Amino acid sequence: MKIFNFIIALISPIVLFSQVQSEQIGTTIKFEEVLNHIQQLYVDPVNAKKLTETAIVAMLEELDPHSTYIAAEDADDAQSQINGSFVGIGIRFQIVKDTLMVISTIPGGPSEKLGVLAGDQIVMVDGLNIAGIGLKNNDVRSKLMGVLGSKVIIGILRDGIDEPLKFTILRDKIPIYSVDASYMITSEIGYIKLNSFSRTTVEEVQKSLKELKAMGMKQLIFDLQGNGGGLLDAAHRLVDEFLSGDKLIVYSEGRAQPRSNLRASKKGLWEEGGLIVLTDEYAASASEIFSGAIQDWDRGLIVGRRTFGKGLVQRPISLSDGSEIRITIARYYTPTGRFIQKPYEDTKEYRNDLTQRYLNGEFQNADSIKFPDSLKYVTLKTKRAVYGGGGIMPDVFVALDTTDITDYFGNLVRGGHINNYVISYINKNRANLKSSYPNFAAFKSKFTCDEVFMTDFFNYVEKEAPKLIFNEKEYQISKKMIQMRLKANIAQDLWSSSDSYQVFNDFNESLQKAVQIYTTKSYAGFNLDK
Repeated sequence: MKIFNFIIALISPIVLFSQVQSEQIGTTIKFEEVLNHIQQLYVDPVNAKKLTETAIVAMLEELDPHSTYIAAEDADDAQSQINGSFVGIGIRFQIVKDTLMVISTIPGGPSEKLGVLAGDQIVMVDGLNIAGIGLKNNDVRSKLMGVLGSKVIIGILRDGIDEPLKFTILRDKIPIYSVDASYMITSEIGYIKLNSFSRTTVEEVQKSLKELKAMGMKQLIFDLQGNGGGLLDAAHRLVDEFLSGDKLIVYSEGRAQPRSNLRASKKGLWEEGGLIVLTDEYAASASEIFSGAIQDWDRGLIVGRRTFGKGLVQRPISLSDGSEIRITIARYYTPTGRFIQKPYEDTKEYRNDLTQRYLNGEFQNADSIKFPDSLKYVTLKTKRAVYGGGGIMPDVFVALDTTDITDYFGNLVRGGHINNYVISYINKNRANLKSSYPNFAAFKSKFTCDEVFMTDFFNYVEKEAPKLIFNEKEYQISKKMIQMRLKANIAQDLWSSSDSYQVFNDFNESLQKAVQIYTTKSYAGFNLDK
């Protein structure tokens, strides 16, 4: 009898595997049958590739909102965001009036080394005219990106020079930085803005931390507002810079993935000292891993608004034609065991969640957010109440300030009129601006968008967008916001992204709240691990 039971136990998995395999084969054959019948019998010619891709997209949509298909032509761009680099000529660009305009060159890139300048107009690529032909961003990337070490010849028009300039550029690996800004707010408070979690993120943040510490930083504001996430490994390694010992950072598990615990394992660069993390409704995934671990271990304060609520882990899988699928393979949990994924059974409701949160008043009032006791957890040191099931709730809520936002302001931003004007303005006044403001500090303190400047701006908008009617009432409401955007854009084009944030952050309510917490000494009242 024992032998019989052993044989049954041995055979059952084999039988089960055979059944699964048979079902998979049957499903594959069925799909091929349908596709063949459509190709042979459908009344009109069909695109089999497009049909297949549509079927793949529909399949993945049946799983969850974050399992996705990426077409072959988009896969390189998607991968470059993860890898933190791409192969190209090293410029930031914008298409203005159907002309490819260089906004800036990337430091150390091949274009900068050869003398390409901000304001240059690229009109030829490898002998072909690209001006006035309806150029799109994807067209630019396809022409300027390519194989490492390959050659591209560009023709440039430059103000003050009659004849076009020709540059032969060897494509090189160009970094995509995940740290947008890093500077000292006061003599003791440092600031780092992170836009994503890529393969280079940890090294970039380490560099910023070392620089800020050398400048005397004792308290840090770490800005994750708008950071949609990225690599799980990058989030794990970055948290390790802030947590001491062998503390659990995050764990994940799924049907085909056994539980995996990721812990702190080394001496980090900021295990002591004040830490405030800024979050908002667009901070997701890896940002939530980071802020969840910091909050669960009482290492720092979370300031801002509730995060997006994405607690699913995707694995990228390359397909034979260069396309890619990203399949959810596991759920991740914060150190206290919180699963912060918001419900996604109703796809339409899931995609409208942020709009609904806004309409419910959540962005203006923390009391509008209700969590059941079943989702309640306590932090691991001070035993503060925290919640799972729908993002990371901040320790200190900051309402979304919409008092300066009007339809007119929105039309200026969405139409690209602020960006386009700044490009035109700098192109005409670059030398004078550099002479008047030899460094950013002088620019920040002395430059103003005065009435003469604003008149020139609105004349430009009227000429470029005659259908956009000037609204005096809404302009007065949004005036400071419009002037801030203009000044920040000028700062970015003349100096750096970090400098533009110094202008922008004067209007960043969450950052101002964080500074207030530090300066009023209320941070210590939370009894955090410093």
